[in-house]
Amino acid sequence: MPVPVPVPVPGLESGTGTGTGTGTDGPPDDLPRPAEGGDPDGSRGDMGFAGQVAVVTGASSGIGWALAKALAAEGARVGLVARRREALEKLAAEIGQAGGTAAVAPADVGERQPTVAAIHDLAARLGPVDLLVANAGVGAPTLLEPFNVPDMEKMIRVNTLGVIYAIEAVLPEMLRRGRGHLAAVSSLAAYKGLPGEAAYCASKSAVNAFLEGLRIQLRGRGIAVTTICPGFVRTPMTSVNEFSMPFVLEADEAARRIVKALRRRKKVFDFPWQTTLLMKMTRWLPDWLMARGMKGYNENPPPPAPGM
Repeated sequence: MPVPVPVPVPGLESGTGTGTGTGTDGPPDDLPRPAEGGDPDGSRGDMGFAGQVAVVTGASSGIGWALAKALAAEGARVGLVARRREALEKLAAEIGQAGGTAAVAPADVGERQPTVAAIHDLAARLGPVDLLVANAGVGAPTLLEPFNVPDMEKMIRVNTLGVIYAIEAVLPEMLRRGRGHLAAVSSLAAYKGLPGEAAYCASKSAVNAFLEGLRIQLRGRGIAVTTICPGFVRTPMTSVNEFSMPFVLEADEAARRIVKALRRRKKVFDFPWQTTLLMKMTRWLPDWLMARGMKGYNENPPPPAPGM
């Protein structure tokens, strides 16, 4: 999430509150909880990954890289999707050396047919997909002069349509089998339109709305849907940020928390709780204060993140 936040305590994103299968990873999350259950939407209890097939897009770096390794360590056979074959093969080798199983299928998730073909190829080699984590994402500031529409289009293609294309590749088989788990990495930036990051926020907000509607539509079909909204995570994508990122997490720690949420089949997972709380606060700020807080960022915006 390459976004600063103009509140008295800088940095943030917002959440959807707590409830069955939803919420943040605040202090109560560190306490034992009873298994969630009773829903016919596939979100029952703590689910392990041993013997399952998990596909992770955007696996060549950052959260995707760490998440693929974490899932493989739990016994999943992991399919790796990203544009850079060399990076994917390096990750697959590391997983194999640790005793895990991984397969590689390079593709640009902003392109529909290559994405669907890559995931179908992984399913043919590893088996039907039990868990999809649509993680691939890119970021760039929204400029006014010039109005950088090409960057905006790419963010929409990768961040939003890339999720839809990946789901297209696995949903028919999940419906046929009557089970599965769809997840996507969105952002706490989805909860507030931030000046200077309007297109990025919009691309992530669309993901949240799409997954929410899909989750409800799939109720009773045995397929869980999880929306993952991290705050600042130290990755190549956030490496362009020149400001101090509040409550920043390392990718390995973010992956650990995400795996925990996926195991519980949470509906929405916002983290860390401190940044989630701060983002909630921005929803009550007047426009003039938001504009003042983001003035320096918009006068000297960072370059597009790697991958743009």
